[in-house]
Amino acid sequence: MINWEELKHIHVIRKLEEILGQWFSTDILFVDERGQIRNHDALERKHEYRNPLSTMFFSREHGRQLMARAVTEANEKLYHTKEPHVVVTGPAGVESVVVSRIQVENEFLGTVFAYCYADTPVTEEKLRAGRQAMEALGFDGAVFEKAAKDLRALNEGEKKYYYELIDLVAQEIVAFHTEITKREERISALNNQLGTRYSYDQMIGKSKPMQELYAMLDKIKNSESTVLIQGENGTGKELIARAIHFNSPRKDAQFVTVNCSAFNENLLDSELFGHVKGSFTGAVKDKKGLFESADKGTLFLDEIGDMSPTMQVKLLRVIQQGELTPVGGTEVRKVDVRVVAATNKDLKDMIEQGTFREDLYYRINVINLVVPPLRDRKEDIPVLVEHFMNRGCKEKGVPMKMLAKRAMEKIFDYPWPGNIRELENEMERLIVLSGDEVRVAADLLSQRIRDFGEGGKVQGVRVAGKLKDALEELEKTMIREGLRRTNWNKSRLAKELGISRAGLIMKVEKYGLDKRRLPRQPGTGEAA
Repeated sequence: MINWEELKHIHVIRKLEEILGQWFSTDILFVDERGQIRNHDALERKHEYRNPLSTMFFSREHGRQLMARAVTEANEKLYHTKEPHVVVTGPAGVESVVVSRIQVENEFLGTVFAYCYADTPVTEEKLRAGRQAMEALGFDGAVFEKAAKDLRALNEGEKKYYYELIDLVAQEIVAFHTEITKREERISALNNQLGTRYSYDQMIGKSKPMQELYAMLDKIKNSESTVLIQGENGTGKELIARAIHFNSPRKDAQFVTVNCSAFNENLLDSELFGHVKGSFTGAVKDKKGLFESADKGTLFLDEIGDMSPTMQVKLLRVIQQGELTPVGGTEVRKVDVRVVAATNKDLKDMIEQGTFREDLYYRINVINLVVPPLRDRKEDIPVLVEHFMNRGCKEKGVPMKMLAKRAMEKIFDYPWPGNIRELENEMERLIVLSGDEVRVAADLLSQRIRDFGEGGKVQGVRVAGKLKDALEELEKTMIREGLRRTNWNKSRLAKELGISRAGLIMKVEKYGLDKRRLPRQPGTGEAA
């Protein structure tokens, strides 16, 4: 079935309606196969009509009924022909209407009802007859006469062009419907190809990258080796770490998490390895560290790339030998902990820069899992949207909601730099803002999602001067912003830009974009 509501958003259709309105004073009605008018905004009293006869009929309930009857009869007439369009007389008796067929693969889906024009100039005799007929139906005769006189009479050349424009509107509706249908079939086919499995514990996704990840998790579920999970922020690295633990032989023991970037070096030392009473100001009693808390279980070290070199040495020792010493203590304690680490940084690049120990890298990277960003698994978006919508509606005790097609298209087009976390937050926001509405429209989406891809402008790029200079400026900007976005992960950025890693490194050197050379932003400690 055609989504009639979405037609008003199609630029080509809107433009054709505008041309027909300005040149021929024509109002366009979309009519379904049952003869029902579907662009309901055209039926509202506040709607501004191009044609004065439209205003006369649609301003009164009796007039709307007459028009609805005329639309149904015209629809039926076209259905029983094989012509692309037919011309019929309108309900006032003096006007002509073009009705164009909407048909997909021999299935009649409705019509475009173009109201209206004068097939020949309106004579005084027609005016008198029409006025009498309209007054008999309760309309103002003077209003009808003025409207009828304003009808544009088309010559043969204008009629031909006019019919082509109406048929073109119908063709654009067919093209839009066909494209949407193909997209839905494509998504359905992809989902069928990928099998029925779409979740692993709390992870959701049917895309090929997620299927490969699930398969890897199945392979390692009986292993106790250390695991390194790499991926952007918001991709669900902690969910994967939990899945590893709760599908492993250690599932009945503790699963403990710590974010290494949330503590400075001294606090992280105490947090991981514990401390003894009096070891520093505020250490009023002995404290057991997270490694001891996770004994016989799993410790998840998130953002391990932010760990200082000193802490890396202590971590390497406990992974290799299963031994630790609390802060301020002398007693060596034994622990049996499986380590799962995660990072959004390029650890190999950090090794080259001397900020991450190579021996530690090989100890934690026994098994490597790469979590794909959401932009690389967009076929998972419908599944994720449905999951977050259903869960959010259930938690808030509201009826289940669904996204309008245009809203879903906008969500497909957006690159989701915040990944799953950003999508989840957007769905929660939509549930709140949509109130009692079951169908969530595109205008409720966050502005960054609504506006993405609109206008096609690139901010801050020069449009004057030498082309070579402008291209280099754009290249430098893209690389600089890409490095920041990926936390200086050159391998990932090179893949995004479609160039080799060596080529990217040469360009970084050319433009002086090495992180160590960039000025620091005041008060942030980050490269500007």
